[in-house]
Formats: sequence, C-alpha cells, structure tokens
Amino acid sequence: MAKVIGVIPARYGSARFPGKVLADLSGKPVIQWVYEQACRAKMLDDVWVAADDPRILEAVRGFGGKAVITPRDIPTGSDRVAYAARELEGEIIANIQGDEPLIEPDMINEAIKPLLDNTDVEVTTLARPIHDPVQLTDPNVVKVVMDSRDNALYFSRSVIPFSRNGGTEDLYFKHIGLYVFRKVFLFQFKQWGPSPLERMENLEQLRILENGYPIRVVITAFDSHGVDTPADLEIIRGMLEK
Repeated sequence: MAKVIGVIPARYGSARFPGKVLADLSGKPVIQWVYEQACRAKMLDDVWVAADDPRILEAVRGFGGKAVITPRDIPTGSDRVAYAARELEGEIIANIQGDEPLIEPDMINEAIKPLLDNTDVEVTTLARPIHDPVQLTDPNVVKVVMDSRDNALYFSRSVIPFSRNGGTEDLYFKHIGLYVFRKVFLFQFKQWGPSPLERMENLEQLRILENGYPIRVVITAFDSHGVDTPADLEIIRGMLEK
C-alpha cells in the first residue's frame, strides 16, 4: 500500500494575526493541536510541519514533533508542502492546514481514501453543505460546485451557483482547504506556478483546474474552524472549554 505523509504548512507571517500558529490555546500552541490531531489520523504513516520561521521549527521540535524549514517567499501552502515533500519518503502527501486546531482525524482519512481506492485520482479535497445564509455571502467562506462525478467545476469566494429562482440550498457547498496529492502531481502543481484565476480569487486550487486537471471533492459531515484572527482563537478556546 502507498505510504501517506501528512505535511502541515506553517507560516509565521499573517496580515490579520501574525504568529497565530504559535498562539497559546489552552496551554499549547495552535500548531501543536493541529499536529496531534493529524497524528490521530489512521491513514497517515507520518506527520511533518513545513515551517517558514525558526520559531515555529523550535516550537514543533520542543513538543516532540517533526519539522523542516522552508523559504519564507513560497506563494501558497501547497507550494510549501511540495518544497518539504522533496525530502520525504511517501507516494501520497496530505496538505493539512496549520491554523485548524480542531481538525477531525477522520476528515484527513476521508480525503486520503479516494487516492488509495482509485489510482486515477490525483488530488482530493473536502466540502460540506452550507445551511447558514450568512456563509453564502462571506468571501472568507469559499464555495465549490461539483459535477456528477464529484469533481470540482469551480471554487469561488462569490456565491456559486447563482440561484435565479431560489430554492437550491442543497447545491451550496463550503470548501474545506485540506488537500491530498499524489506526490508526482504535487511537484507538477509547483512547477506550473500561480495561475490567473488563482491570483484573482487568491485560491491555490484553481491552478489545478486552470491546467485542465480534476479535483475529487469528498463531502464530509465535519466542519472546519480556522484561526484567522484573535477573535477566532477566543471562539475556539470557548469550544474547547465546553
């Protein structure tokens, strides 16, 4: 069976919350929560952090995790994962967001499974139904539409699809930014470089669609809870306390 490696891209710089991956969350840095949750995913054979700053590297090694240093000027999380994956032995690479401390291990397993079951699948991601109308118009909530084979047609920060007549709530899906690549395909992704639609929407996954390759979308019952601001951290702290 193919060896599967989880890589967590962790960037220190953040416009809204610098150093968020090292922020304290109930006695542990955010990145430690992510790492420990990823280690619980049964389909992962190993977990690494791809850091862009020595402070992150030191923190990860301090709690016993594995980490490598990567350049600061890498454009996206998947590009950072590709850089780190050059030195890692594994045929399948999971890109696990470094700012989601409550990620469910089963979400990672769900995204990995199609690549183990079907050699034609090169890359997967996750989505879940949107039931909150506020999320539909929030540009920070990325939407995705799929074809009849569950391959992505498009991702956008806008509302897609547009409902001319209303009553199509079952067609709205929130994209969850976890990706699983075949290693060879991940390296191809990096070689392409950022694409026009990717730059316009600031969505790295559009690079794959623009180059003519499908992304298999797995529907999950779980949700994502990212830390983008100090307020997000407080919300997650409250969730943990409950």
